[in-house]
Amino acid sequence: MNLEQLVSRAKVGDDDAFFQLVSLHKEQLYKIAYAFLRNETDALEAIQEATCRSYLKLTRLKQPAYFRTWLTRILIHICLDEQKRRKRIILDPMEDDVQSRASIPMDDQNVERIQIEEALARLSPNYRHIIILKYFEDRTIRDIAEVLGHPEGTIKTWLHKALGALRKDLGKGW
Repeated sequence: MNLEQLVSRAKVGDDDAFFQLVSLHKEQLYKIAYAFLRNETDALEAIQEATCRSYLKLTRLKQPAYFRTWLTRILIHICLDEQKRRKRIILDPMEDDVQSRASIPMDDQNVERIQIEEALARLSPNYRHIIILKYFEDRTIRDIAEVLGHPEGTIKTWLHKALGALRKDLGKGW
């Protein structure tokens, strides 16, 4: 059964069809949520909330072919809300990562990864979202534009500026 048929069945109340739809996208959803929240528990909670919201609002989905984009957009909004909530509670957003990194052996690859994560955290949210979707999720410019709700030209500009900011932050050797 194709995606559009599953969405149509889920819209009329077929819970099994909705489960299949979410199951098809669960790995992609986890990658996105984890990239935004950097915490497994929070990522799983965000996915649960996105699944619940999408189930309740499924009748509002106008084009079944865009189910993945629609679900991803819901998840991103939930992740952004969680990040805002964290900023009100925690003064240093990297504080959680410092404790979890204490157990990671520090070889060159891990040091570089931490440097990249910290540089990403210093980017503006729009730039960070584009980098995450493009390079961590391997999304196309068109797909990113649909998910974020901006024109492709804007996404290309922001991607260029984000990469420039990362190069400047990390130094010329990157």
